[in-house]
Amino acid sequence: MSESKITDWNQYGIQTQSIRAGQHRTPENEHSDPIFVTSSYVFDSAHQAQARFAGEQPGNIYSRFTNPTVRTFEERLAAMEGGERCLGIASGMAAIMSFCMGVLKAGDHVVCSRSVFGNTMGLFKNFMAKFGVETSFVALTDLNAWEAAIRPQTRFLFLETPSNPLTELVDIEALADLAHGKDCLLVVDNCFCTPALQKPIDLGADVVVHSATKYLDGQGRCVGGALVGPENLLQQEIFPFLRTGGAAMSPFNAWVFLAGLETLAIRMRAHCDNALKLARWLEDHPRIERVYYPGLASHPQYELAQRQQSGAGGIVSFDVRGGREAAWKLIDHTRLLSITANLGDVKTTITHPATTTHGRLSPEDRQRAGISEGLVRVSVGLEDIQDIIADLERGL
Repeated sequence: MSESKITDWNQYGIQTQSIRAGQHRTPENEHSDPIFVTSSYVFDSAHQAQARFAGEQPGNIYSRFTNPTVRTFEERLAAMEGGERCLGIASGMAAIMSFCMGVLKAGDHVVCSRSVFGNTMGLFKNFMAKFGVETSFVALTDLNAWEAAIRPQTRFLFLETPSNPLTELVDIEALADLAHGKDCLLVVDNCFCTPALQKPIDLGADVVVHSATKYLDGQGRCVGGALVGPENLLQQEIFPFLRTGGAAMSPFNAWVFLAGLETLAIRMRAHCDNALKLARWLEDHPRIERVYYPGLASHPQYELAQRQQSGAGGIVSFDVRGGREAAWKLIDHTRLLSITANLGDVKTTITHPATTTHGRLSPEDRQRAGISEGLVRVSVGLEDIQDIIADLERGL
């Protein structure tokens, strides 16, 4: 394949990176990104095959861990996040699992935000514990709690900011300084913001996690995940597990994600505009007890959001007066909105976190995470905002 004329994408803006970075045209000289739907590759000789398998010569071997379409996705997302390397992985949860399996060993310790996706908490609490890894859960916004939880055995700090579903934020730069001062890595799930709104690596984070299923795709078509971080860390510690463990990203899915990335920056601005209008309407509604959205001045970390993010994102959560009964009534009366736990779609989705995304947590864990029975999460899509509001008004 021909090499790209551009070797340093850091000098370009994110919209240009999202369209151009990572593309290496084949001898066919195609203009769009091609898809390589092949499981294996043919070698010129037995010697070349030996050299490829031994790692002595670069090149494709097997699509479980080397595929040109996946590689284009990896190079493009790495450029957008400002990281040295990206690994495309089968799902967002597989990305977190691959990082843990590559970095951790029995006796290690992790400090994790209490305000994370329910399955993320379950991975640390129920499964990593089986391998002798202990996890301490702390309040996302309490830097003193983070510091107090760190031990000599702590390998990394893990968090989402904004968090799912309450959109809480933490000062990434301050937490990065704390982590590095204790010889720990800082791992940030950037799913809600994407690099279009927030760049954790620029703020000091070591590794960024993505569920590409969400905003990176943007249309709810495929499942995938990614890790972005230092070349040495990802190549030496994570890639060997990915190669052996088999959590491979499908080339077709990578090709779909490439199309999604092309419009990411534009879509995220539109999501932010709609979400802010919805949040302001909800805040004035008598049936709503509280609204959680970083773009509102009433949000506890509003000033931090203004400083750390270029937009407040597309997720709006709110407590409905009347608990679960009122929340379910609201959800069941919608006609336009999609009742699904997925998010980051151009179609607006609505869910009840206490019985879906966080339903497998114990009532005590849900209470500690602030997940009430009246909480509703809306991933605000790109429909006409008045139609979204009218659909919610029907149930309120």
